[in-house]
Amino acid sequence: MKIGIAADHGGYELKEKLHDWLQSLGHDIKDFGAYELNNTDDYPDFVIPLARAVVSKEVERGIAVCGSGVGASVAANKITGARAALVNDHFSAHQGVEDDDLNILCLGGRVVGSMLAQELVRSFLNARFKGEERHLRRLEKVQQLEK
Repeated sequence: MKIGIAADHGGYELKEKLHDWLQSLGHDIKDFGAYELNNTDDYPDFVIPLARAVVSKEVERGIAVCGSGVGASVAANKITGARAALVNDHFSAHQGVEDDDLNILCLGGRVVGSMLAQELVRSFLNARFKGEERHLRRLEKVQQLEK
């Protein structure tokens, strides 16, 4: 799977660990930065290009990491077609994809450890949108807001 990944300084360390781990599993990773630890960088500079790449299908799914994951989620959701969520539990990681067609997983680099992050990412990547009528109906209502 082609996966985009991005982080600011607050998520940099976790992003680097996830990048290497995902590559070891055979995924094709497009890294949107940060490419070095810089405590003055800003999450929108990395998350917005990631969200645009997800929406344009340049990558299949995205993973955005900042200190708490909140800012990354807020920024990504400003891009029409991006469906990003801050996730800290296994159920939401897969249910968000299955029911809500989540395409960007947001994590807090200062909140979750690398082992939990791996579990959440694995659950997110293995999940598929169910496309049931009720889910499509709800997704259409959300998409109407984007017009």
